[in-house]
Amino acid sequence: MAAATSNCAAGAAILPGFANAPADTQIVFRLLLDALARPGRVHELDVQSGVPAGLSQAMTATLLTLIDVDAPLWLPRGMGTGVEQFLRFHCSSRITPKLDLAAFVAVPAGHALPAIAECDLGDPAYPDRSATLIIEVESLQGGPPLRLTGPGIKDEQILRVRGLPSDFLAQWRANNQRFPLGVDAILTHGSLLCGLPRTCRIGLQES
Repeated sequence: MAAATSNCAAGAAILPGFANAPADTQIVFRLLLDALARPGRVHELDVQSGVPAGLSQAMTATLLTLIDVDAPLWLPRGMGTGVEQFLRFHCSSRITPKLDLAAFVAVPAGHALPAIAECDLGDPAYPDRSATLIIEVESLQGGPPLRLTGPGIKDEQILRVRGLPSDFLAQWRANNQRFPLGVDAILTHGSLLCGLPRTCRIGLQES
């Protein structure tokens, strides 16, 4: 009886997921598809859920939508047990410490982005099975302008982002060169997100 009471108490402490999980999951999934199809365009979420300490609304919604028991997730050390408990409860997620085994790599605010080349870059027979990075940045509406080109972009798309690592552009150029292998990325900030598919080329906007 004491064990059952303890389990209930632990369960009660877990924050709620989506209010309407089937409908909200579909809304976020369609938004993510559109974000990756239209690189660099910033989208705002209009669904709500509990947000564990250390995550943002957009990162939480993205994880609730994408990860499951068959999609291992990598999290940086020091996230605390609350995030893992939340994701295991709502998504039956598997947390892996091995970066190259993760289908999704989440990098919340304040944590260092691991080397892209060390992530799962896919297999020549199944390039779509590579990792997706989910990166919280300081801003998606400020910072130096980046010029995006490639599929899904007419002429160019300007993205103003602050908080990416100083070597991100160099790592991303190397990621482009691995096509059709390579990772895709989703940038989040608060309730905002945008997509960077591996086909997207990123450079500094010329003054």
